[in-house]
Amino acid sequence: MQIQSSRERQWTILSLIQWTVSYFKSHHIENPRADAEILLAHVLGVDRIDLYLRYDQPLHTGELSRFKLLIKRRIQREPIAYITGTKEFWSLDFRVTTDVLIPRPETECLVEKALVLLSGENALRVLELGTGSGAISIALGSEKPNHHYFASDRSVSAVRLAGENAKRHKLNRLISFFAGDWFRPLNADGVFDLIISNPPYIRTKEIDRLEPEIFQNEPRISLDGGADGLRCIQQILVQAHHHLKPKGRLLLEMGYDQREKIQAILNSVSDYENIAFFMDYSGHDRGVQLEKKS
Repeated sequence: MQIQSSRERQWTILSLIQWTVSYFKSHHIENPRADAEILLAHVLGVDRIDLYLRYDQPLHTGELSRFKLLIKRRIQREPIAYITGTKEFWSLDFRVTTDVLIPRPETECLVEKALVLLSGENALRVLELGTGSGAISIALGSEKPNHHYFASDRSVSAVRLAGENAKRHKLNRLISFFAGDWFRPLNADGVFDLIISNPPYIRTKEIDRLEPEIFQNEPRISLDGGADGLRCIQQILVQAHHHLKPKGRLLLEMGYDQREKIQAILNSVSDYENIAFFMDYSGHDRGVQLEKKS
Protein backbone atom coordinates (compact mmCIF):
# COMPACT_ATOMS: atom_id res chain seq x y z
CA MET A 1 0.00 0.00 0.00
CA GLN A 2 1.21 3.49 -0.76
CA ILE A 3 0.02 6.44 1.28
CA GLN A 4 2.23 9.25 0.12
CA SER A 5 3.81 11.35 2.82
CA SER A 6 2.57 14.86 3.51
CA ARG A 7 5.60 16.20 1.61
CA GLU A 8 4.31 14.58 -1.57
CA ARG A 9 0.60 15.12 -1.00
CA GLN A 10 -1.44 17.00 1.55
CA TRP A 11 -3.86 14.41 2.90
CA THR A 12 -7.05 15.69 4.49
CA ILE A 13 -9.46 13.65 6.59
CA LEU A 14 -11.93 13.36 3.71
CA SER A 15 -9.40 12.46 1.02
CA LEU A 16 -7.83 9.84 3.28
CA ILE A 17 -11.20 8.25 4.04
CA GLN A 18 -12.03 8.12 0.33
CA TRP A 19 -8.70 6.50 -0.50
CA THR A 20 -9.01 3.97 2.34
CA VAL A 21 -12.53 2.96 1.34
CA SER A 22 -11.30 2.17 -2.16
CA TYR A 23 -8.31 0.26 -0.78
CA PHE A 24 -10.46 -1.79 1.58
CA LYS A 25 -12.88 -2.62 -1.24
CA SER A 26 -9.98 -3.95 -3.32
CA HIS A 27 -9.16 -6.29 -0.43
CA HIS A 28 -12.80 -7.38 0.01
CA ILE A 29 -13.26 -5.83 3.45
CA GLU A 30 -16.97 -6.14 4.26
CA ASN A 31 -17.71 -2.67 5.67
CA PRO A 32 -15.04 -0.50 4.05
CA ARG A 33 -16.38 2.96 4.88
CA ALA A 34 -17.32 2.23 8.47
CA ASP A 35 -13.97 0.55 9.08
CA ALA A 36 -12.05 3.43 7.50
CA GLU A 37 -13.89 5.97 9.65
CA ILE A 38 -13.52 3.99 12.88
CA LEU A 39 -9.79 3.51 12.39
CA LEU A 40 -9.12 7.13 11.44
CA ALA A 41 -11.21 8.43 14.34
CA HIS A 42 -9.22 6.12 16.62
CA VAL A 43 -5.90 7.47 15.36
CA LEU A 44 -7.05 11.08 15.74
CA GLY A 45 -8.74 10.51 19.10
CA VAL A 46 -12.10 11.91 17.94
CA ASP A 47 -15.65 10.66 17.41
CA ARG A 48 -16.67 9.52 13.92
CA ILE A 49 -18.99 12.49 13.48
CA ASP A 50 -16.04 14.82 14.06
CA LEU A 51 -14.39 13.49 10.90
CA TYR A 52 -17.02 15.23 8.82
CA LEU A 53 -17.03 18.38 10.90
CA ARG A 54 -13.28 18.61 10.26
CA TYR A 55 -13.22 16.98 6.82
CA ASP A 56 -10.64 19.42 5.39
CA GLN A 57 -8.21 19.07 8.30
CA PRO A 58 -4.77 17.97 7.06
CA LEU A 59 -2.97 15.06 8.74
CA HIS A 60 0.66 15.21 9.78
CA THR A 61 3.24 12.53 9.06
CA GLY A 62 2.93 10.81 12.44
CA GLU A 63 -0.84 10.43 12.09
CA LEU A 64 -0.45 9.03 8.59
CA SER A 65 2.14 6.51 9.77
CA ARG A 66 -0.08 5.29 12.62
CA PHE A 67 -3.09 5.05 10.32
CA LYS A 68 -1.08 3.08 7.75
CA LEU A 69 -0.17 0.48 10.40
CA LEU A 70 -3.85 0.02 11.31
CA ILE A 71 -4.82 -0.36 7.66
CA LYS A 72 -2.25 -3.15 7.28
CA ARG A 73 -3.70 -4.95 10.29
CA ARG A 74 -7.23 -4.65 8.93
CA ILE A 75 -6.46 -6.05 5.47
CA GLN A 76 -4.87 -9.01 7.25
CA ARG A 77 -8.42 -9.51 8.57
CA GLU A 78 -7.81 -8.51 12.16
CA PRO A 79 -11.17 -7.37 13.59
CA ILE A 80 -11.72 -3.67 14.14
CA ALA A 81 -12.52 -4.29 17.81
CA TYR A 82 -9.12 -5.89 18.46
CA ILE A 83 -7.32 -3.14 16.54
CA THR A 84 -8.96 -0.33 18.49
CA GLY A 85 -9.24 -2.35 21.70
CA THR A 86 -12.89 -1.42 22.21
CA LYS A 87 -16.35 -2.62 21.26
CA GLU A 88 -19.76 -1.11 21.92
CA PHE A 89 -22.45 -3.30 23.44
CA TRP A 90 -25.75 -2.13 24.90
CA SER A 91 -24.57 1.46 24.25
CA LEU A 92 -21.60 0.86 26.54
CA ASP A 93 -17.94 0.76 25.53
CA PHE A 94 -16.01 -2.38 26.47
CA ARG A 95 -12.32 -3.02 26.33
CA VAL A 96 -11.65 -6.22 24.37
CA THR A 97 -8.56 -8.28 23.69
CA THR A 98 -7.90 -11.59 21.96
CA ASP A 99 -8.54 -13.25 25.34
CA VAL A 100 -12.29 -12.73 24.87
CA LEU A 101 -14.97 -13.06 22.25
CA ILE A 102 -16.07 -9.78 20.67
CA PRO A 103 -19.60 -8.97 21.94
CA ARG A 104 -22.26 -9.38 19.21
CA PRO A 105 -25.46 -7.39 18.66
CA GLU A 106 -27.41 -10.69 18.71
CA THR A 107 -26.46 -11.19 22.34
CA GLU A 108 -28.34 -8.01 23.23
CA CYS A 109 -31.48 -10.13 22.74
CA LEU A 110 -30.32 -12.20 25.71
CA VAL A 111 -29.93 -9.03 27.76
CA GLU A 112 -33.44 -7.89 26.79
CA LYS A 113 -34.95 -11.18 27.96
CA ALA A 114 -33.03 -11.04 31.22
CA LEU A 115 -34.13 -7.47 31.94
CA VAL A 116 -37.76 -8.57 31.77
CA LEU A 117 -37.05 -11.24 34.38
CA LEU A 118 -35.23 -8.68 36.55
CA SER A 119 -37.95 -6.06 36.38
CA GLY A 120 -39.21 -6.61 39.94
CA GLU A 121 -38.03 -4.68 42.98
CA ASN A 122 -36.86 -7.70 44.99
CA ALA A 123 -33.11 -8.20 44.91
CA LEU A 124 -32.26 -11.36 42.98
CA ARG A 125 -29.08 -13.40 42.61
CA VAL A 126 -27.86 -13.56 39.00
CA LEU A 127 -25.07 -15.78 37.68
CA GLU A 128 -23.43 -15.39 34.28
CA LEU A 129 -21.38 -18.31 32.97
CA GLY A 130 -18.59 -17.58 30.47
CA THR A 131 -18.61 -13.83 30.98
CA GLY A 132 -15.72 -12.99 28.62
CA SER A 133 -15.48 -9.20 28.52
CA GLY A 134 -18.23 -8.95 31.11
CA ALA A 135 -20.61 -7.38 28.59
CA ILE A 136 -23.79 -9.20 29.63
CA SER A 137 -23.44 -8.76 33.40
CA ILE A 138 -22.31 -5.15 33.07
CA ALA A 139 -25.20 -4.34 30.72
CA LEU A 140 -27.64 -5.89 33.20
CA GLY A 141 -26.06 -4.14 36.16
CA SER A 142 -26.19 -0.78 34.40
CA GLU A 143 -29.95 -1.19 33.95
CA LYS A 144 -30.88 -3.08 37.12
CA PRO A 145 -28.41 -2.22 39.90
CA ASN A 146 -30.67 -3.52 42.67
CA HIS A 147 -29.69 -7.16 42.07
CA HIS A 148 -26.62 -9.20 43.08
CA TYR A 149 -24.48 -10.27 40.14
CA PHE A 150 -21.89 -13.03 39.89
CA ALA A 151 -19.93 -13.79 36.70
CA SER A 152 -17.38 -16.48 35.89
CA ASP A 153 -15.07 -17.54 33.11
CA ARG A 154 -12.58 -20.37 32.80
CA SER A 155 -10.01 -17.85 31.53
CA VAL A 156 -8.28 -15.88 34.28
CA SER A 157 -7.32 -13.24 31.71
CA ALA A 158 -10.97 -12.85 30.72
CA VAL A 159 -12.05 -12.49 34.35
CA ARG A 160 -9.41 -9.82 34.88
CA LEU A 161 -10.55 -7.93 31.77
CA ALA A 162 -14.21 -8.19 32.78
CA GLY A 163 -13.32 -6.74 36.17
CA GLU A 164 -11.58 -3.82 34.47
CA ASN A 165 -14.64 -3.18 32.32
CA ALA A 166 -16.89 -3.24 35.37
CA LYS A 167 -14.63 -0.73 37.10
CA ARG A 168 -14.66 1.42 33.99
CA HIS A 169 -18.45 1.66 34.26
CA LYS A 170 -18.39 2.02 38.05
CA LEU A 171 -20.09 -1.34 38.56
CA ASN A 172 -17.18 -3.25 40.08
CA ARG A 173 -18.81 -3.31 43.52
CA LEU A 174 -22.02 -4.66 42.05
CA ILE A 175 -20.56 -7.68 40.22
CA SER A 176 -18.44 -10.45 41.74
CA PHE A 177 -16.15 -12.04 39.16
CA PHE A 178 -14.44 -15.39 39.63
CA ALA A 179 -12.57 -17.96 37.53
CA GLY A 180 -13.79 -21.49 36.97
CA ASP A 181 -15.18 -24.01 34.51
CA TRP A 182 -18.98 -23.68 34.45
CA PHE A 183 -20.40 -24.83 37.81
CA ARG A 184 -17.27 -26.37 39.32
CA PRO A 185 -16.37 -23.45 41.63
CA LEU A 186 -19.86 -23.39 43.18
CA ASN A 187 -20.74 -25.18 46.39
CA ALA A 188 -24.13 -26.36 47.53
CA ASP A 189 -25.01 -22.87 48.71
CA GLY A 190 -24.48 -21.46 45.24
CA VAL A 191 -28.10 -21.05 44.13
CA PHE A 192 -29.49 -18.28 41.97
CA ASP A 193 -32.72 -16.77 40.72
CA LEU A 194 -31.32 -16.42 37.20
CA ILE A 195 -28.47 -18.12 35.35
CA ILE A 196 -27.53 -16.64 31.98
CA SER A 197 -24.90 -17.67 29.44
CA ASN A 198 -23.70 -17.25 25.89
CA PRO A 199 -21.73 -20.53 25.71
CA PRO A 200 -19.65 -21.84 22.81
CA TYR A 201 -22.03 -23.37 20.27
CA ILE A 202 -20.19 -23.55 16.93
CA ARG A 203 -19.52 -27.04 15.58
CA THR A 204 -15.80 -27.80 15.67
CA LYS A 205 -15.53 -28.53 11.95
CA GLU A 206 -17.30 -25.30 11.05
CA ILE A 207 -14.98 -22.91 12.88
CA ASP A 208 -12.36 -22.81 10.12
CA ARG A 209 -15.12 -22.04 7.61
CA LEU A 210 -16.09 -18.84 9.39
CA GLU A 211 -14.84 -15.41 8.36
CA PRO A 212 -11.08 -14.98 8.80
CA GLU A 213 -11.77 -12.23 11.32
CA ILE A 214 -13.31 -14.90 13.55
CA PHE A 215 -11.33 -18.11 13.13
CA GLN A 216 -7.93 -16.40 12.83
CA ASN A 217 -8.35 -14.09 15.80
CA GLU A 218 -11.08 -14.88 18.31
CA PRO A 219 -10.40 -17.44 21.07
CA ARG A 220 -11.37 -20.88 19.83
CA ILE A 221 -12.30 -21.94 23.34
CA SER A 222 -15.09 -19.34 23.23
CA LEU A 223 -16.41 -20.67 19.91
CA ASP A 224 -15.96 -24.44 19.94
CA GLY A 225 -19.09 -26.26 21.07
CA GLY A 226 -17.78 -29.69 20.14
CA ALA A 227 -18.70 -31.99 17.27
CA ASP A 228 -22.41 -31.11 17.35
CA GLY A 229 -22.02 -27.62 18.82
CA LEU A 230 -24.01 -28.64 21.89
CA ARG A 231 -21.35 -29.90 24.30
CA CYS A 232 -21.41 -26.83 26.56
CA ILE A 233 -25.13 -26.20 26.19
CA GLN A 234 -25.93 -29.76 27.22
CA GLN A 235 -23.59 -29.54 30.21
CA ILE A 236 -25.32 -26.37 31.39
CA LEU A 237 -28.81 -27.78 30.85
CA VAL A 238 -28.00 -30.92 32.80
CA GLN A 239 -26.37 -29.12 35.74
CA ALA A 240 -28.03 -25.71 36.02
CA HIS A 241 -31.11 -26.86 37.93
CA HIS A 242 -28.86 -27.84 40.85
CA HIS A 243 -27.93 -24.17 41.20
CA LEU A 244 -31.31 -22.58 40.58
CA LYS A 245 -33.90 -21.76 43.20
CA PRO A 246 -37.37 -23.24 42.63
CA LYS A 247 -38.98 -21.26 39.79
CA GLY A 248 -35.51 -19.88 38.96
CA ARG A 249 -34.81 -19.12 35.31
CA LEU A 250 -32.13 -20.20 32.85
CA LEU A 251 -31.34 -18.15 29.75
CA LEU A 252 -29.03 -19.50 27.03
CA GLU A 253 -27.92 -18.18 23.67
CA MET A 254 -27.74 -20.83 20.95
CA GLY A 255 -27.11 -21.35 17.25
CA TYR A 256 -29.85 -20.55 14.75
CA ASP A 257 -30.22 -24.22 13.75
CA GLN A 258 -30.03 -25.90 17.16
CA ARG A 259 -33.61 -25.67 18.37
CA GLU A 260 -34.66 -29.24 17.60
CA LYS A 261 -31.54 -30.78 19.13
CA ILE A 262 -31.85 -28.67 22.27
CA GLN A 263 -35.48 -29.72 22.56
CA ALA A 264 -34.33 -33.34 22.29
CA ILE A 265 -31.91 -32.79 25.18
CA LEU A 266 -34.67 -31.22 27.24
CA ASN A 267 -36.91 -34.21 26.59
CA SER A 268 -34.47 -36.23 28.69
CA VAL A 269 -34.11 -33.58 31.41
CA SER A 270 -37.25 -33.40 33.50
CA ASP A 271 -36.25 -30.52 35.78
CA TYR A 272 -37.58 -27.61 33.70
CA GLU A 273 -40.89 -26.24 32.57
CA ASN A 274 -42.21 -23.21 30.68
CA ILE A 275 -39.61 -23.71 27.97
CA ALA A 276 -39.60 -20.92 25.38
CA PHE A 277 -37.32 -20.30 22.42
CA PHE A 278 -36.80 -16.76 21.16
CA MET A 279 -35.44 -15.11 18.02
CA ASP A 280 -32.84 -12.44 17.32
CA TYR A 281 -33.34 -9.21 15.38
CA SER A 282 -32.92 -11.09 12.09
CA GLY A 283 -35.71 -13.57 12.86
CA HIS A 284 -33.40 -16.49 13.59
CA ASP A 285 -33.71 -18.76 16.62
CA ARG A 286 -31.15 -17.34 19.06
CA GLY A 287 -31.96 -18.45 22.60
CA VAL A 288 -33.96 -20.53 25.02
CA GLN A 289 -35.54 -19.62 28.35
CA LEU A 290 -36.43 -22.24 30.95
CA GLU A 291 -37.86 -22.32 34.45
CA LYS A 292 -36.87 -24.77 37.16
CA LYS A 293 -39.80 -26.79 38.40
CA SER A 294 -40.87 -25.95 41.93
